[in-house]
Amino acid sequence: MSRSSSFQPLSSLFDNYQVKRNKYISQEFQDYGLRLAHELNDLAHKSLYIRLAKREKRSLLESARSYVADARVRSKARVFMWKLKQLRRKRQQSPHKDDVKH
Repeated sequence: MSRSSSFQPLSSLFDNYQVKRNKYISQEFQDYGLRLAHELNDLAHKSLYIRLAKREKRSLLESARSYVADARVRSKARVFMWKLKQLRRKRQQSPHKDDVKH
């Protein structure tokens, strides 16, 4: 079994990946919130999604986002917020061992 000894530098991993830079986005949660607003076609409330990305557990946001992803509805943003509300209630009713603080 022969191995190639030519390693690529880490910086070359993203050479083919084009990033659309926004000089006002400096944190990951800001980028996630903005992408979420784009996906839900709700740019008027992008600050809401940035705030949610900062304060809410990412697993809740991802669950609500995946629920809405294939939905054929008039307002994906409204369905997203509804599902997020349901997931929050469910989490409050049955807290996981990770959510319990010592």
